[in-house]
Amino acid sequence: MKRFSVSQGREKFSETIQSAQSETVVFERYGEDVAVMIGVTRYEQMLDALEELEDIAAFDASLAEEGQSIPWDVVKRDLGWL
Repeated sequence: MKRFSVSQGREKFSETIQSAQSETVVFERYGEDVAVMIGVTRYEQMLDALEELEDIAAFDASLAEEGQSIPWDVVKRDLGWL
C-alpha cells in the first residue's frame, strides 16, 4: 500500500495512477485517510465479490423465510422449463 498526501497525489498524478495499477493508494489530508485509489482490475474484482456476497445474503434470507416452500420441479413446470 502506498500513501500520498492529497497535494502529493495532485503533483504526482501520473505516478499515483501507475501505482494504483499494482497496489492500493491511500490519500491523506492532515494525517487522516480521506480517499483510496485502486486499479480497474481490482475494482472489478471487488464488485464481483460484492455481488457474490449479496447473492449469498439473498439466498440465506430466502431460506429463513417462513411459509411453505415450493418444490423445484413445480417451479420449473410453472416457468415452462419442463
